[in-house]
Amino acid sequence: MRIADRQQLEGGRERITVVPETLDDLWHLTYVVEPGDRVASETTRRIQRNDDQLRDTGGEREPMWLAIAVTDVEFAKFANRLRVGGEIVDCSREDQLGFHHTLNVEEHTELEIEKVWKPDQLDRIEEATEATENPDVAIATVEEGEAHVHTVAQYGTESRATITSTTGKGDYARPRDELFAELTDVLRRLDVDAYILAGPGFTKQDALDYIQDNAPEVVEKISTVDTSAVGDRGVHEVLKRGAVEEVQTETRIAEEAELIDELTRRIAEGAKVAYGPENVAEAAEFGAIEELLVLDDRLRQERSNEGEWDVEVDEIVTTTEQKGGDVVVFSGEFDPGMQLSNLGGIAALLRYRIE
Repeated sequence: MRIADRQQLEGGRERITVVPETLDDLWHLTYVVEPGDRVASETTRRIQRNDDQLRDTGGEREPMWLAIAVTDVEFAKFANRLRVGGEIVDCSREDQLGFHHTLNVEEHTELEIEKVWKPDQLDRIEEATEATENPDVAIATVEEGEAHVHTVAQYGTESRATITSTTGKGDYARPRDELFAELTDVLRRLDVDAYILAGPGFTKQDALDYIQDNAPEVVEKISTVDTSAVGDRGVHEVLKRGAVEEVQTETRIAEEAELIDELTRRIAEGAKVAYGPENVAEAAEFGAIEELLVLDDRLRQERSNEGEWDVEVDEIVTTTEQKGGDVVVFSGEFDPGMQLSNLGGIAALLRYRIE
């Protein structure tokens, strides 16, 4: 996600112009844009001609800029777009005001979002922006005599190291372990969440064995992929197979799973934990929450008045952050989020037990 512009407005409202750069960014926006927001973008719209002297052009669409008051939001995963619908409240053509329109937001679409922002929504935008700027996955491709390391952000790749050596027999041969050692040193220095080790043949397995013996903290984060080439071609194969997306998803799931495991352990022991909206709201008021776990679907339901809680979820989130707690929003698409849903969609790891 890229933030193109930010403007403070009256009444506590802020207009943030964002440019989603990946499908993940569009998914994030599903939990940011909500009914009542003012959203604007360049779009196209089919114009119905009422003037008898003008011919109705039927299927032709005119490009225009317009803003809508949002009534519905849908993430169309398989169409790679976010659909935002509502009444047109501002437009480059005044005769379109008051009509309904749906903005089809795709990757690289500039989108203005104007609203009173909630803390977790700003956090989500900022986290998506940081994820674009900071690489979190590294791809190492290796074969006999050479190794290459690239970092991968949510948008694009960057070559970080190329290591070559003469292997085999003879006076100028370099032991394979020296190549593996240099590769291991490069991987150690990278600040990433996961590594993909790729390449043809058995060399990558030998490299993995070396890393396991000499850098166990690195090997814990490594997955392997078979490719027919190394370097740029090898990286292209890894990206084409969707291996990076799988690793990023697994990393996110692993972090959520660790929190759920800690939550269930504490529940079993009767330790420092709260779950269910009323209990968590009470813990927030006491300033006892260390980490608040809340389901993304539950957040959206409560904000659109489709939920059934008697407490305000946004007040819980705000109070938790004001009193020094962290907030983690879980995805309902994965198993940890489903486990959290079974506990009411909201829970907390506490600093101390509340009687």
